[in-house]
Amino acid sequence: MPTSDDVMRERFLQSGDNADLPIVDAHHHFWDLQRNYHPWLRDLPRLPFRYGDYEVICRDFLPDDYFALAAPHRVVKTVMMEGEWDPRDPLGEARWATTLNARCGFPDAMSGQVWLDRDDVAEVLNEYQSMPLVRSVRHKPAAVARSEHTATFAAPGSMRCKRWRAGYALLEAKGLMFELQTPFWHFVEAVELARDFPGVTIIVNHTGLPADRSVEGLQAWRTALAELATCANVRLKISGLGERSVPWSVERNGPIVRDAIEIFGVERCMFASNFPVDSVVVKLDTLFGGFKSIVADLKPLQRLALFHDNATKLYRL
Repeated sequence: MPTSDDVMRERFLQSGDNADLPIVDAHHHFWDLQRNYHPWLRDLPRLPFRYGDYEVICRDFLPDDYFALAAPHRVVKTVMMEGEWDPRDPLGEARWATTLNARCGFPDAMSGQVWLDRDDVAEVLNEYQSMPLVRSVRHKPAAVARSEHTATFAAPGSMRCKRWRAGYALLEAKGLMFELQTPFWHFVEAVELARDFPGVTIIVNHTGLPADRSVEGLQAWRTALAELATCANVRLKISGLGERSVPWSVERNGPIVRDAIEIFGVERCMFASNFPVDSVVVKLDTLFGGFKSIVADLKPLQRLALFHDNATKLYRL
């Protein structure tokens, strides 16, 4: 029997109309701040943030809130990213998400919090193995400003840190992918990581964070992205392209999206919202509409891959 996903895919492939395009949002957050503790969303003063003032997202964000914003787009499945939950309880968010899924059907999969250089890493990964929702984990490696980065950078907690890498080495046996959020100038370390552990899939978050929109900055981002793309075990999420105090637009972000797809290929990219975080800089309707507009010239099967099929396969939805 065909599933509802099959029916929607076929409808879109026949019509080619973006209004029929089924979407898997490959990276978003849910949080209930009345019940759960996310330090960066609850504590004062607020932390420095790349989009500036983020007070607007320091409130509950649950499936009903998400889907109210997602209309009129056909979001059929979602992948929840860990939201910097209380680090003293790394398993708590996945347990909460499991109850949320049981109650309302979302999220369909998630990435769990982990601290690869902590003593509890093996215990946490063992628990994630038994949680049906968890497909990947995230630990943002130590990073520095581009002006401070050197070819020998190997700070504690970085991708070259022996203790961090020892935790990372456990992922393959646990069947877990790794979500990498780091600025593009750290991709030299990411290439080493990908090549040293070819059995672990790395999913680059937020397009490699091309925040420097100067000609030189974007060329450096493209060069770093192209080097990382030589590693067959790396995938790319196209998301997180907001700029502080600059309206999100197709004109600003279209060239970056098209470059990313050209570098990694349609088959290794997927679109994601990063909501509610990116609501600081863009409306969800504008974001999905913008992504659709940017790739409107691609064939229906290619658009379906970017918005639905690649994430469905990668996260086993």
